[in-house]
Amino acid sequence: MQESDSSAAIRARGLTRRFGDLVAVDGIDLTVRRGEVYGFLGPNGSGKSTTIRMLCGLLLPSAGEIDVLGLSIPRDAEALKLRIGYMTQKFSLYEDLTVNENLAFLAAVHDVPRAEARRRIDELLERYWLVDRRGQLAGTLSGGQKQRLALAGTVLHKPDLLFLDEPTSAVDPQSRRDFWESLFELADAGTTLLVSTHYMDEAERCMRLAILDEGRIVADGTPRELLDNLPGRTLLVESPQPRRAQQALQGFTGVIALAQVGASLRVLAKDGDELERRIDAHLREAGIEAQVRPAPPNLEDVFVVATHDPDGART
Repeated sequence: MQESDSSAAIRARGLTRRFGDLVAVDGIDLTVRRGEVYGFLGPNGSGKSTTIRMLCGLLLPSAGEIDVLGLSIPRDAEALKLRIGYMTQKFSLYEDLTVNENLAFLAAVHDVPRAEARRRIDELLERYWLVDRRGQLAGTLSGGQKQRLALAGTVLHKPDLLFLDEPTSAVDPQSRRDFWESLFELADAGTTLLVSTHYMDEAERCMRLAILDEGRIVADGTPRELLDNLPGRTLLVESPQPRRAQQALQGFTGVIALAQVGASLRVLAKDGDELERRIDAHLREAGIEAQVRPAPPNLEDVFVVATHDPDGART
């Protein structure tokens, strides 16, 4: 059942973008509800950034319909700019301006009255732990500090919707964790967020998630729904010779993917009551000592099956 227009911050139907003979985005249907944190997960070249740029009104679609915050895009792209924030993985502020000067410049760009801008900048410097960096040149900040400054600039004009395109790709794990806490504070205040990422732990934090591959959405839902709907099963092979076990199972009938995790081997396999027994027998015949047991699936398993299964086992 379709949601009412008032419940959707983003609605796209048949969204397509071609660059010559290359189809970068291929007929995507997407609905993002107001106030949720929605994730885009996909390999490089899957169409995540191209889709976001079309939703922002920065890139014309080749086909399809886009409605963002009740505005038709690209027709109302200029009006949309006043209501959204857009943050990319590359630091895009002025490195030869101070932290305060960057924010003051952005306030002027968004026509924020001067007195209000001063109050807003003070508030954001406090919120994102930049008060003591106010007079420091942006180019001399650490990666995490630049990220927080970029987020402050993105939300300076209090947008209703944020697009964040792999915003944490250049920072350390603690900075990523702190950044996501800031995102949930924004969501709690009613801001809608669409975040693209290639980190599985970040994808798991999203309320809903779309996995993109070759310009198409190949799986979508809550992280829990994606795990519950994973086709096939996950097995763990514990062996003192995990590399030999992996080599022995390459191309084995019913095995979708293999990955060594520490001293164990994680196996994505098709459904079948006999598969666990057959894998165990195959390894013993190869002279490899191993224990094979079921393992709970994780989001990486979903990602691998959705984007790499040659037999089309996609949700």
